[in-house]
Amino acid sequence: MADIAHRIGVTCTPEAVYRALTTVDGLAGWWTRDTDGDGDAGGVLRFGFEPGACAMKVLETRPAAHVLWETVEGPQEWMGTRIRFDLSKEGDYTIVLFRHEGWREPVEFMAHCSTKWAIFLMSLKRMVETGQGEPAPDDVRISDWH
Repeated sequence: MADIAHRIGVTCTPEAVYRALTTVDGLAGWWTRDTDGDGDAGGVLRFGFEPGACAMKVLETRPAAHVLWETVEGPQEWMGTRIRFDLSKEGDYTIVLFRHEGWREPVEFMAHCSTKWAIFLMSLKRMVETGQGEPAPDDVRISDWH
């Protein structure tokens, strides 16, 4: 098994980041404008992208601290993987420790997704700090995979 991991610091409260990770409006502000569903534990979130879509079952939430999803629809390589956001306070920053866990093997698509997650995490940072992220379809394109 292989994982993608990233760490960013944002200058806002853990509560603000948590809202960006658990509400449709928050997720649509940094990941993809085409977002729908329920961000509470037990809910399912649906995300549309060009050229496809994915759905995440929300497995766990702890306000201002933790969000865990499991991929239930999407690219074959993502099926059954988990996406984890752990939040902590460090001085003036809220630290977002991100993991996309459980890849069966470190294929080329995983490298692509790692770069895209970094791009979207910087979009999350911009959104919570300035009110304006760069969600899909306005994100940085890095290949025909988008």
